[in-house]
Amino acid sequence: MIKLGVNSVLFKDFDFATAAKQIAACGYDGVEISAIKGMCEHLELENWKEQVDELCSIVDENGLEFLSMEVASLDEERLTLAFEASAAIGIPVVNVGPGGKSGVGADLEHSIETLYHLSKKAESYGVTLCVKAHVGNAIYNTETTLKAMDEISSSAFGIDMDPSHIYRGNENPEQELPKVLSRVKHIHIRDCKGRTAGPGPIQNQACGRGDIDLFAYCKAMVDGNYSGPVVLEVIGANNHSLSDVSIVAAESYGYLNACLKALGAREANIVQKG
Repeated sequence: MIKLGVNSVLFKDFDFATAAKQIAACGYDGVEISAIKGMCEHLELENWKEQVDELCSIVDENGLEFLSMEVASLDEERLTLAFEASAAIGIPVVNVGPGGKSGVGADLEHSIETLYHLSKKAESYGVTLCVKAHVGNAIYNTETTLKAMDEISSSAFGIDMDPSHIYRGNENPEQELPKVLSRVKHIHIRDCKGRTAGPGPIQNQACGRGDIDLFAYCKAMVDGNYSGPVVLEVIGANNHSLSDVSIVAAESYGYLNACLKALGAREANIVQKG
């Protein structure tokens, strides 16, 4: 069964306990904890040992599990802390961005070299490091993703395939996913309207609201036997009410759960958490 989760960055204006409670109430299986410096640090990597008991208790109390952690940065010092925390807590995947600029060959090579080195370190902790193609960054489309896949052999390296970045990069994600699925170990998901640089207002990022054919994307997942986490990642939730962000989470769960149930990748009798 494909597990559904929410990146806690959607609840950046609220504490982790509030985020977990709302995520569970929406019906999700788990959470991706945000450790993104300058954006949302529900997990403060410098103090993770002081937080670990509280965070694990919150997840357990809400019937959730840790599906992943997002660090975003390629800073080795922060990622070493992330790998240590993940190994101790039992978080299987750490997600990062590729850095660099699109179309700059030297940036692409540097990104791949850095990811190769960091994936070897992740391997030593028993953790998987995933990167996603990101609009404007060195790895930004299927071609550059395949290049990274070819050059990074570590079993601890994976692709985080976010359809919104692929779509906004003028590719159709349901057609591109099968090309990289052999190394996809995590999926960030959200919708968007148009092929603009940014993902737009949080309401338009709710799955089913935008222009991406997310049902076809889910079908490509299932047809390719993908069994990893699918995590809603909605950014830009600044100064929104708890109701605003919870509606985005709940609406997206309803859409994704219905799609995956229809495709046989979710149990039909799942009981939502209350």
